[in-house]
Amino acid sequence: MKLIKSLALCCSWLSASVLAQALPPMWQGTTYDTSIPSFEQVLGYAPGERISNHSQMLHYFQALEKAAPGRIKVFEYAQSWEGRSLIYAAIGREQAITTLDQFATSMQLLASPERQQRDDKQRLLANLPSTWLAYGVHGNEISSTDAAMFTAYHLLAAKDDALVNTVLDNSIVFIDPLQNPDGRERFTSRYYASVGLEHSADRYSAEHNEPWPSGRTNHYLFDMNRDWLAITQPESKGRIAALNHFKPLVVIDLHEMGGDESYYFALTAEPFNPHMTATQIANMNQIGRNHGRHFDQYGFDYFTREIFDAFYPGYGDSWPTFYGASASTYEVGSARGEIFRRKNGELYTYRDSVQRHVVASLSTVEATATMRSKLLRDFADYQTDSIALGKKSKQRVYLLPNTRDRAGNHRLATLMAEHGVVVHQATDNFSACGVKYPVSAYFIDTAQPRGRFVTTTFTAQVNMDDGFIKEQERRRARYLSDEIYDVTGWSLPKMFNLDVASCDDKPSVQARQVSATDPLEGQFATSTDDVAYIVPWGDMSAVRFLTAALRAGLVVKSADKAFTLDGGKRYPAGSLVIERGKNSQSLSATLTELAAQSGALIDNVSSSWVVDGPSFGSNGMAQLVTPNIAIAWDEPTYSSSAGNTRFVIERQMGYPVTAIRSDDLMRADLSRYQVLILPNGYYAGVFGTAGADKLKGWVEQGGVLVTFSGGTRYIADAQNGLLDVKREFAIKDEAEQSAEDGSMVKGSTITSKQQLLTEVDKNQRSPDHVVACWPISMWIRSIG
Repeated sequence: MKLIKSLALCCSWLSASVLAQALPPMWQGTTYDTSIPSFEQVLGYAPGERISNHSQMLHYFQALEKAAPGRIKVFEYAQSWEGRSLIYAAIGREQAITTLDQFATSMQLLASPERQQRDDKQRLLANLPSTWLAYGVHGNEISSTDAAMFTAYHLLAAKDDALVNTVLDNSIVFIDPLQNPDGRERFTSRYYASVGLEHSADRYSAEHNEPWPSGRTNHYLFDMNRDWLAITQPESKGRIAALNHFKPLVVIDLHEMGGDESYYFALTAEPFNPHMTATQIANMNQIGRNHGRHFDQYGFDYFTREIFDAFYPGYGDSWPTFYGASASTYEVGSARGEIFRRKNGELYTYRDSVQRHVVASLSTVEATATMRSKLLRDFADYQTDSIALGKKSKQRVYLLPNTRDRAGNHRLATLMAEHGVVVHQATDNFSACGVKYPVSAYFIDTAQPRGRFVTTTFTAQVNMDDGFIKEQERRRARYLSDEIYDVTGWSLPKMFNLDVASCDDKPSVQARQVSATDPLEGQFATSTDDVAYIVPWGDMSAVRFLTAALRAGLVVKSADKAFTLDGGKRYPAGSLVIERGKNSQSLSATLTELAAQSGALIDNVSSSWVVDGPSFGSNGMAQLVTPNIAIAWDEPTYSSSAGNTRFVIERQMGYPVTAIRSDDLMRADLSRYQVLILPNGYYAGVFGTAGADKLKGWVEQGGVLVTFSGGTRYIADAQNGLLDVKREFAIKDEAEQSAEDGSMVKGSTITSKQQLLTEVDKNQRSPDHVVACWPISMWIRSIG
């Protein structure tokens, strides 16, 4: 029996050994320097044999840097919400790596024509170009991180390799191996926890189907490839700062798609953003042709042009184009584990997906190196052309008056500075295009290298090509789906709900340049005769002040209506009142700290006399409670809706939220919570009518229910009866059918305020209540 077991183990080992030997190399025809540590030496497994987690990735890059410190340098550019390091590695010849600071300075100068001396441009055009390869922005798109690790190894260890020599002699390679460590850790831990006796290739197995939330998103469940414009997450902030510092000329974002797909790279699908240049598009097409040559050599299938358009400027493959880079997305079919059976019966392995990303990565850096002179010239021309375009534009300057929503204007101005845009704030009153603007107004001149970025993000409507639109309308008429991949509208001023004007007149006024780190300065002063302090309601600084004040234990009131103090100053509804007599002796010190933290403007008042609106002691000036806020978590909510909502409250308003799994909400004692949030989701199957009754009873007791999208649909359903509205059909010319259960009604267009009031008015109601007043003589007789 022992002999049989020994033979079985031996045969098993031999089979595994033969299988390993039978695998083709990741890159053909290469001999590697043994002084550079391999996957096997550092991690104990071969490339693509196992899905590396964040700590394994970090350990491997540290080992590479230790082995070749002169040729690779690793930088931490951010930490995730869960405390994991995000890194990028710079790889090149020793001379290039030891002079990275000078390289960055040269790229900044090349990107700034107005700072160049007469002979600078030619000298700068002799600079090295660089490629930025970014991997794993979606944590469950797993193959790219292991591909990043092997790409770094190959560039450092390949001996007498013509491609590597070309790359290192003519460029610097930046590798960002894992853009979303929290999401990847979520995926890898769950994946290996679900594996049984052997890995399953069945697409319906637990290995290939993640529980809520998937590893795609980061800690706050953000899709990190949609955070490039808003820059809300630490991962995005660090990455954008690094790209703005080095300004790599080719930027690639490597992804995964469905397991039955092959591989995608540029040529990009239509439509293109009209503010991209034909040169940038042509450069990516040329790089794509290089991929095609390599993929043909390896016998790898691929496709181009059919999906993944270049219209929205807020992806990893489009944002870099607006500082002058050429950029693209690569997508590989995903094994979503170690092995996957495709619909055609083929067994597709994790190693297969890793290898395809490796080939595309090395092909990219090769193309960058061979195109070095053209890429540098194109980059320099992009900057000068952007300035020239701005000077000729009828919308040369965008102006933010900063008279409404002071916090919103500050946020947008500093956000644009974080993107690398030159933003100014006036230090005096001024006029532009016949309009007067106050001191502190912001303005952005598009006659600058980042002018195209300003134009595409500030324009209310960016139009697609007429031919493309015509084709989409043809498809719509035939009931075919459109060919837009994702986002079609993104105006930042509209997103911030700000007043923005534009004209062709550059302001002539003293101004300071805005920095991304400029704080929103609060204001607070106190005197001995103060009776109260008022924070005007109207922007996020007041919200941040309120949440911090409640958490600090202050007694705060809020005005139900606008009010005017004796002396004439008027405050809007919602304004916060903090009375000195109802708070502790340390109130002044606390308010000083809160003003600095929140950026709020705090007025001090010496009299509580109100001449119009609710007085400080009336029922219209309610004392606020410190609420416990709960949010529905887990299925059936949409993870992005739940996570993003929680992020706004916790990180932008500064207030904690209790996440309760949806199944547990129906068992929970809701009286402990004053606010409950239902994000977008499908609640009927979890809550049912019993859940609706529970929520109704809680609301009747004073609970505040906040709903989004699917949550609103749930409470609006007639059978649940929490909201007296009905959903409408789309408005069409032809007659519409009504839903059998009466849950939807015919759509209607509202064209006036009066029509709106009529629509929302109840169809049946009692007459107004009127008290009849009898003459006094009649009253006396009736009781006499």
